[in-house]
Amino acid sequence: MKKIFIATALMAVVYLNADAQSIGTIKLQNTIPVSATDTKATIIAKAAHVVPTSNQLSALKNEFIAFIHFGPNTFTRMEWGSGKEDPKVFDLKELHTDQWCQSMKAAGMKMVIITVKHHDGFVLWQSRYTTHGIMSTGFENGKGDILKELSASCKKYGLKLGIYLSPADLFQIESPTGLYGNLSKATKRSIPRQVSGRPFANKTKFEFEVDDYNEYFLNQLFEVLTEYGQVDEVWFDGATPKTKGGQQYNYASWKKLIHTLAPKAVIFGKEDIRWCGNEAGATRNTEWNVIPYIQNPNTANNFADLTEASLGSREDLYKGKYLHYQQAETNTSIREGWFYRDDDKQKVRSTDDVFDIYERAVGGNSTFLLNIPPNREGKFSPEDVKVLTEVGKRINETYGKNLFTGAKGPAQVLDKSLNTYLLLAKPEKSIEITTGKPVTINRIVLQEAITSHGERVEQHTLEAWIDGKWQEIASATNIGYKRILRFPEVTASKFRLKVLSSRAAPAIATIEAHYYHTKPSQLQFDRDVNGLLTISPKTHEFGWNPHGQNATENLGKGVEIYYTTDGTEPTAASKKYTGPVSIAKGEIKAIAIAHKDKGSIATETFGLIKKDWKLLTVSSETDKNKGAMAFDAKKQTYWLSEANDSKLQIAIDLGAAHNLSAFVYTPPKSFLDGMMEKGIIQISNDGKNWETVESFEFGNLINDPTARTHYFKKAVTARYVQVQATTIAGNKKALAIAELDFLER
Repeated sequence: MKKIFIATALMAVVYLNADAQSIGTIKLQNTIPVSATDTKATIIAKAAHVVPTSNQLSALKNEFIAFIHFGPNTFTRMEWGSGKEDPKVFDLKELHTDQWCQSMKAAGMKMVIITVKHHDGFVLWQSRYTTHGIMSTGFENGKGDILKELSASCKKYGLKLGIYLSPADLFQIESPTGLYGNLSKATKRSIPRQVSGRPFANKTKFEFEVDDYNEYFLNQLFEVLTEYGQVDEVWFDGATPKTKGGQQYNYASWKKLIHTLAPKAVIFGKEDIRWCGNEAGATRNTEWNVIPYIQNPNTANNFADLTEASLGSREDLYKGKYLHYQQAETNTSIREGWFYRDDDKQKVRSTDDVFDIYERAVGGNSTFLLNIPPNREGKFSPEDVKVLTEVGKRINETYGKNLFTGAKGPAQVLDKSLNTYLLLAKPEKSIEITTGKPVTINRIVLQEAITSHGERVEQHTLEAWIDGKWQEIASATNIGYKRILRFPEVTASKFRLKVLSSRAAPAIATIEAHYYHTKPSQLQFDRDVNGLLTISPKTHEFGWNPHGQNATENLGKGVEIYYTTDGTEPTAASKKYTGPVSIAKGEIKAIAIAHKDKGSIATETFGLIKKDWKLLTVSSETDKNKGAMAFDAKKQTYWLSEANDSKLQIAIDLGAAHNLSAFVYTPPKSFLDGMMEKGIIQISNDGKNWETVESFEFGNLINDPTARTHYFKKAVTARYVQVQATTIAGNKKALAIAELDFLER
């Protein structure tokens, strides 16, 4: 046994020496291949040497950027167009891109990405290669160019410009002469194709072997990348609302054209930037930007959406054949949906909500991409502008002052430079910082030297010297480009960062301390089947407690709640909330106030009370998910049909006749395979003979499973209602409903 142990130990030493030798020769790269003979230790060492490109680093430094969704959907009030819309539905009279940029600048944003072509194929610039766009509208007599005006405003306000060009193109699919999926052969094509009377100032030429649609797409890329100034990001949406003819995208050609014409641009959806995996503002607790790939991401043509909860852990890395740096963009919209619909029914995120996502996204090693959709007057709506301005003010007030300025500690981490760093090579991986006098803080910002040492920290903790001993005040996993630690305020003069585990000797570039003036809690509403309403601090659904602490801790400590039911905004003079109240129907608004400091106003419109509702019929149900769960006033339960159900319908007896103006569908967040994308509403006076009221459609449910409201074209009177799904999102077969609500006129 002793000989075997010695032999095993010697073998271990040999392996360790081999690892050390291979690790010592690893060079910093954006992509590092993994060989079949690599040990786990070698794979982790390689991961510690994967670094961002200069373009990726510039994109990370943008931190907070804007999305603009604008097009025919703005006027049709649809989330996704069909491609069959008459361009004249884009009835824009005036455009205010200066106002857009001024508002984005006030928010602290550094770049704007505009949907110059969404899935409907409608283009917002004067393209040479189609008439399906701005040139066929009445805007400026067909001579308008939204991309041109935005580019000029970006220069004026010092914002970078990004281009969203949808690979999917429903117009090119639906048009009889459309190029998408027309089964054309790939032949050698010259890009750009010359058009009489419209020469290009840029004389760069390309030769690609592509089919008709890829030629069309390349020609459009050439236009937007050469005639509107510097482009810093090209955004490729992975959505495919409809396909035809087995159409494939020749990404290798797109990439070559982009890298040649826009050398400073990062590419979203491909090798540079990836989707965060949702559109609801959710962030991972651990967002690694060094992730594994089976194929070489630098030569791959197809990139799948990465939506798993874990992407870059050690166990994830062991499965890859390539280790690649690819940062995430956390994208969501300031309004319900990506396009503007209206100012009175389309909810707008509160300042609290946007600021919270900012801290989680930017402070969680990703970029925050917030969509602000212009309205039909070509402006950002007043409520959106107000939120943007308040968010910018809050960011500046919180992060504009570093409370470690003048503190004692390693100069490399206190100089606010990513180019200097402290390498923690000793076993005790800690950094101590001392301030001249006690400071009160509740935010710490940490950054690693990712360009010279990659992402290495796996677990860390922050301590403060309180009552003569070190006490932990915050902890987290990785750091990467930036980690914001949020915690209840603490006052001390000595602080210590401890790295508990890492992939190699970590290089800490910056440590800053900040103070956020905590606002009163955001609020949420819960109403039971009897109409009894409870108002409480909002439970955060993405895992981070609001502003570093549980909001319920604030109640009874100077925080009071006031509400209104008449449409007016609540103040300290409104009704004070002391306990559950009976709310029959209609809109309720509430606000938390602490020492004259107001929180965000919470608003919700409630439908009919459900205590007298009965299940009339249901096409099918599962053992654990009964039909009545679709209206039990509990969003955590849901009705689920059987997978082979051909009808997918539920009928409800409302107990009495009501004048109905809308219905609300809440999908279950715990089951994403039964989202009701399309359907019809029927009514009856006897529960037997049914009349169809109208059809409905909800977009983007899987990525943002939130409640959706369909307003009837005109109010209808009925006691019995029936909802039938005709399309389930993602081509799934079962139907799931967490709650159905009906609004009364």
